[in-house]
Amino acid sequence: MLTFLYDSYIKRHSFSIEIPLEKLPLPGYPTNPVTIGDHIRKRRMDLGLLQREVAEIIGVTESSVWNWEHGVEPEQHYNPNIIKFLGYIPFDCPDDTVGRLAWYKRAMGMNLDQLGEIMGRDPEQLSDWLSGRHNPFRKNREKIELFLVNQKTFLRGCKIDCVSG
Repeated sequence: MLTFLYDSYIKRHSFSIEIPLEKLPLPGYPTNPVTIGDHIRKRRMDLGLLQREVAEIIGVTESSVWNWEHGVEPEQHYNPNIIKFLGYIPFDCPDDTVGRLAWYKRAMGMNLDQLGEIMGRDPEQLSDWLSGRHNPFRKNREKIELFLVNQKTFLRGCKIDCVSG
């Protein structure tokens, strides 16, 4: 809203005019981001940054940011820096235990070997669970749940925090 005030010298005429202003989004501004690249572009434009500046923040090349903003999915190991730049996790967290484990792996930018090492599990067993080839038995699902609850501290500060439930 833009307001103009007018006061005449003689004070017989005093009025104000209010003109409602609507800020139009910049061309290419994603109002409803879907892909990670859309989220990056939206945040970059909100902050008034260039792709080169975002690349420096995330630790990649300018062409990587351009590719992401044009539909190429970033490699998973960049996800922690992307999440830090965005201030939230840009992908949905599933409700099921194995889905949340896959979500955690993706958010932390881990491969199966890294996840297996911190969980004390064989990466091949994790691969079977995460691919859907095998479902973990009840005891293993409980261990996964306990692991996710204990890892919650790593995800503090993220807007989406589904690890606890």
